[in-house]
Amino acid sequence: MNEQVKKRQSWVDFARGIAIILVVYRHVFDGLNNTAALDTYGYMFLFHLNTMFFSFRMPLFFIVSGIFLASSYTKRGFKRYTLNKGYTILYPYLVWGGLQIAIQVFFSDYTNKDWAYSDFLTLLYNPRQTGQFWYLNALFGVSVLYALMKYIVKIKFRHQVILGLIFFYGASLLHRYSINLGFLLDIFSYYIFIVIGDGISKFMRDTKNLEFLQSYKLVLWLAVPFFVAQLIFLYLNYHHPEVGGYRYVEYFMPTLFLIIVLIGCSFIIALSFQFQKFEAPQWLKSLGSYSLYIYVAHVAFASGTRVFLIKVFNLTNVPVLFILVLIAGLFLPVLLYKVARRLSLEWIFKLDENKIRWSRTEEQKPVSNNVLIR
Repeated sequence: MNEQVKKRQSWVDFARGIAIILVVYRHVFDGLNNTAALDTYGYMFLFHLNTMFFSFRMPLFFIVSGIFLASSYTKRGFKRYTLNKGYTILYPYLVWGGLQIAIQVFFSDYTNKDWAYSDFLTLLYNPRQTGQFWYLNALFGVSVLYALMKYIVKIKFRHQVILGLIFFYGASLLHRYSINLGFLLDIFSYYIFIVIGDGISKFMRDTKNLEFLQSYKLVLWLAVPFFVAQLIFLYLNYHHPEVGGYRYVEYFMPTLFLIIVLIGCSFIIALSFQFQKFEAPQWLKSLGSYSLYIYVAHVAFASGTRVFLIKVFNLTNVPVLFILVLIAGLFLPVLLYKVARRLSLEWIFKLDENKIRWSRTEEQKPVSNNVLIR
């Protein structure tokens, strides 16, 4: 990919940068909130922001992945596409999920939850029990399932939308009645978003639409609906704390939740195109480019930093502690990745597809054009 093409697609890194900041925000705040020595209730604005930004941050990852799904499949075909997802998503899920559980078992006296070696098994059947790692398992499952349905089963796009909505509303119903289907529940919940991403892919990647997408007017048009939607999401969830604090709208008002998600994702994508227009701020773009590595390692670094600052420096000022732990959760994983890369240890984060030796027959086998057309 030449430099000009990279520049036209840098909005992806800006969008992922925003999303990963919001992900780390939630986990850092939850860690502080679950620490007995801290009084977080004196800082309700942190609670409110945590709730407001909950709705769209994870769907945004799936929509962005959907936008680039077709090009990835065209490049590889189904077998190599699936293996690539295994190398880059499923592999770090198992490695880092297992590592985090091991660390939490070893340091169980200092963590906010009692961990046991039996928790390793949850990686296989109930990823939600592993903390943030459920996302990687869900992304792998959704990406492969959608490609299978689109290219092998050859389900048309409009039928994919119907299937995605059935999954989405079904997941909401299952959540409402506390029916746990393990990893399948996350696949049902997020399938619709990768469908949406693939559906808007051609529009988003067409250079003819770049002027519209980078228009500041687009951001302004979406700004008011975005903030109104977030306030509605906060208000409704705030008045139903019995459903986990921020799950009421998702479980009991799925149509409204879907609308709020789409408004939120649209605004963040439009804002990311503005950042692309000026290629700034670079630190945000950098965080987006390292989002996978931040995702797998941020909880370990954030938890370690939180414990260190409280135990060693007796730091209990919540805003100061929050900022320091947030910075650690975002930037220490990047530092770790850069050190690992310099030491040729990138394999701790992902396997390199280009180093896999494919047979000559498989390399030369063309991908049939008819499976690439929706």
